[in-house]
Amino acid sequence: MGPPAGQAQEPALPAPTGKVVLTVSGNISKTNRGNLAVFDDDMLGALPRIHLETTTVVTDGVKRFDGFLMRDLLAYVGADGGTVTAIALNDYVIDIPMEDFSRFDVLVATSMDGTRLLPSDKGPLWIVYPRDDHQELQDIRYDYRWVWQLIELDVR
Repeated sequence: MGPPAGQAQEPALPAPTGKVVLTVSGNISKTNRGNLAVFDDDMLGALPRIHLETTTVVTDGVKRFDGFLMRDLLAYVGADGGTVTAIALNDYVIDIPMEDFSRFDVLVATSMDGTRLLPSDKGPLWIVYPRDDHQELQDIRYDYRWVWQLIELDVR
């Protein structure tokens, strides 16, 4: 059954042509593989790019991270919910309040200091908070939300 008369259906996302590096599931309105939104590197690279410089609890000194804002990705897939469950390649799972992404410029990093993140070193994607810009982000509760080796997001 399609949408009611006069109501446009959300257009589908383009299909990935390369290896899928990120899957988004749950309460999303735009999909490209069943009820999922799957992305390859080129698709993620088409999102608006930003960078941030910050320290981390697992690296030395200030690092430059390049990538895209989590809120831009979630808006692109039509996410609607209160929590995003982030799942990593190493089976690490954590629930992140959706409000984090509107309150802070949370980045999904694809590179650090100009080097592409690889699974052997926190890649292919790493959720990075602008911890040096906000005192409250230097709390251990936020450190747990820095998910490296990110491969899946579930919106609830």
